[in-house]
Amino acid sequence: MNFNPSLSIYENLGGEETLRKLVEAFYPKVQAHPSLGPLFPEDITPVMDKQFMFLSQFFGGPPLYSDQYGHPMMRARHLPFPITEERAEAWLSCMASALHEIGVEDPLQAFILQRLSGPAHHFVNTSD
Repeated sequence: MNFNPSLSIYENLGGEETLRKLVEAFYPKVQAHPSLGPLFPEDITPVMDKQFMFLSQFFGGPPLYSDQYGHPMMRARHLPFPITEERAEAWLSCMASALHEIGVEDPLQAFILQRLSGPAHHFVNTSD
């Protein structure tokens, strides 16, 4: 995948199909991670669906999440979960691995991780 800075991340990824592949590659890594897995329900399908909708919107594609659930308010939605700096970094690491797995190359991979880094660290709500 070639990175074209004049296009959205969603368009650079190739749209819905590749974004679905990313979410499907990402969540097994999250579930297997010792500090992230326990935060998620056993049935991860609803979480994956919401993540797909959110990332579609966040990456410049259709506003699927807002259409279904209203304003994302992601920090507020994550407050019930203990998000530490370590977990934010682990989440980003799982995403990096998933991006690599589906064949996203630099500089697009680096751009996506940089774009996700701000929100990931913004959700930190505990030091424990």
